[in-house]
Amino acid sequence: MKLSELMKGHTPNPDYEGWVTNDDYVFAIDSKPNTGAATAEKDFVVVEMGIAGLDAQLNPVTQDKQYIRSGQNTMKTGTQRSFAVTGDRYVGDEAQDYCLSHGMKYGTGNGVVTNYVYFNILTGKGEKGQCSIIVNSDGSGNAGESSAVDIEFKKIGNNPTEYTYSTPSE
Repeated sequence: MKLSELMKGHTPNPDYEGWVTNDDYVFAIDSKPNTGAATAEKDFVVVEMGIAGLDAQLNPVTQDKQYIRSGQNTMKTGTQRSFAVTGDRYVGDEAQDYCLSHGMKYGTGNGVVTNYVYFNILTGKGEKGQCSIIVNSDGSGNAGESSAVDIEFKKIGNNPTEYTYSTPSE
């Protein structure tokens, strides 16, 4: 499903106040990052079909030092953003088919880098950046069970920028 299709009928309110569930977050990726032309965010594919878990992590990078008379100090030197996606394999879903393609499973370097947006569907606020796609499992489980997938997306390059979803003009 494309981001524009998901957002039909949703009008984010930047002033929203209230509880938020994990279902209120949208993670969408560019499934055609190396075609030479920039993909419009409205055409990014939403990572959702068959997905049971989206674990968005901010992993701080720190440096610990001991100083005379002031003792132990910890300085934050960076943040590694990552998304862990787990669920059941659904053949025909554009996001899963892209991530689990031969080129992604065995690719390296820039060949597995794509663009992403991650935002709250209620407020429209989030971030935009680039990530490496790391496939940990392209199908596992016991006989008679659904085939499980496990994919990580880890920030690459510059820190993500602030992003606010806006309805694209057609």
